[in-house]
Amino acid sequence: MTITAPTFEWLQLSPVLVVLLAACVGILIEALVPRVWRFVAQVVLFELSILAAFMLLVLSWSQPRNSLGLMAMGAISLDGPSYLMWASLLVFGLLSLLVFAERDLGNGVTAFAASAASVPGSPAEAEATTARHEHTEVFPLALFSLAGMMVFVAANDLITAFIALEVMSLPLYLLSGMARRRRLLSQEAALKYFLLGALSSAFFLFGVALVYGFSGSFELGAINDAIANPVYGRGLLYTGMAFLAIGLLFKIGAVPFHNWVPDVYVGAPTPVTGFMAICTKLAAVGATVRVFYVALGAERWSWQPLLAVVAVLTMALGVVVALTQTDIKRLLAYSSISHAGFILVAVVGATAGAQGRVNSFGSIVFYLIAYGFATVAAFAIVTMVRDSTGEAHAISSWAGLGRKNPLLAGIFALLMLSFAGIPLTGGFIGKWAVFSAAWQGGYSWLVIAAVAASLVAAYVYLRVIVLMFFSEPVAGVAVGRASGLTWVPVALGAALSAYLGLFPGPLLDLVTSASTFLR
Repeated sequence: MTITAPTFEWLQLSPVLVVLLAACVGILIEALVPRVWRFVAQVVLFELSILAAFMLLVLSWSQPRNSLGLMAMGAISLDGPSYLMWASLLVFGLLSLLVFAERDLGNGVTAFAASAASVPGSPAEAEATTARHEHTEVFPLALFSLAGMMVFVAANDLITAFIALEVMSLPLYLLSGMARRRRLLSQEAALKYFLLGALSSAFFLFGVALVYGFSGSFELGAINDAIANPVYGRGLLYTGMAFLAIGLLFKIGAVPFHNWVPDVYVGAPTPVTGFMAICTKLAAVGATVRVFYVALGAERWSWQPLLAVVAVLTMALGVVVALTQTDIKRLLAYSSISHAGFILVAVVGATAGAQGRVNSFGSIVFYLIAYGFATVAAFAIVTMVRDSTGEAHAISSWAGLGRKNPLLAGIFALLMLSFAGIPLTGGFIGKWAVFSAAWQGGYSWLVIAAVAASLVAAYVYLRVIVLMFFSEPVAGVAVGRASGLTWVPVALGAALSAYLGLFPGPLLDLVTSASTFLR
């Protein structure tokens, strides 16, 4: 018997491998490097590794003959959408991890607990806090999660997708419980996220098994072929499709699988919240589009109407509940839910063109990029507004911020306008793109509902702006002096939110030209 050696495309897959290798090296640093040097070593490691991965990605993409195709014996589909998602994840991952490394706002320590494994309020925790310990292993954990996200969006079979889903999720469960302050709230958030995340992963795995039972294959293209030429009844398919949707929509934060979002966003360390708000959503949306259009595209007339209902409910709940929020992080959490609904509008309205092209994918990616830069910057600013207990989470504490620090308040106002989709911001172009795609896809009623939700959402964001600039300042609240590690994502997020609103053409052309999926 002849055994064929497995093939592996090292250059094409090197961006993922570099991130994984850096995560493993980060674990060795925790084990071998003295505590006093770990922070510097981890920061240098993640910066160099992500930059190296991005350069390798560009190098691979610049070689069109060898850069596209099914890689790793068919497990990874490296196509235009994969490259777009990988590039976006690396950029947002780097910006988020810069906020992870901020020490100046915490008087020489990061936002992470001194001893996350200790009982809150225990002598062990007090001792670690007094010694100014910090969890530098948060950096390799984030890198492991980032690598899982990169594989998740490019997975060409459901088993690979499930493994990637777990690799990206497990580190996030740990990171959510590591807040330095409000320890009990942080641990509660981590426990909720873990339990609900494990349940959603189980649904996804059940869906994988049922779809395999129907099609006889885990590969996305083979599943689509089986749907077009069925051998068995469609009961297994419909049930499996529903279970897959539960697992994917949970990660997106769509209704009715959104309950974890507000609690986790509030309880998790703010740098982790910013990382999850964009990177997890980007990975989940990318995987959702790939699964539903590459594997289940032949059955889209069955799931599109149901997904449209989910989109409407997600938009409505996100904007309505956001009206009543008094915590800035919880407001941004419900804002994230509403944006998930806006993205689903384009997912529902997409139509599959020739040779695997999804006509709305470019608009989805543009929306995620515009939303991502604004989100990373917004959560970075949240870490900078502080009172005597740490971060000033109460929205009322932000009153008069425009008088105390006009620059920071002006940037935050710009980000709020981008979230609202006001013209001359990246958010406006993003919403215009996804609404246009849905309209062209025959879902005009869904676009009308999305526009109505956007009008309500605008009030939510304008209320914060009015509070900052037209209210009396609150005593005891000030803007902390952050280092460049935090100011880089803030400045970049503000600049690109404005740039994408004024000059969206180059990015729109790029994302539109790379919207063809491989089977």
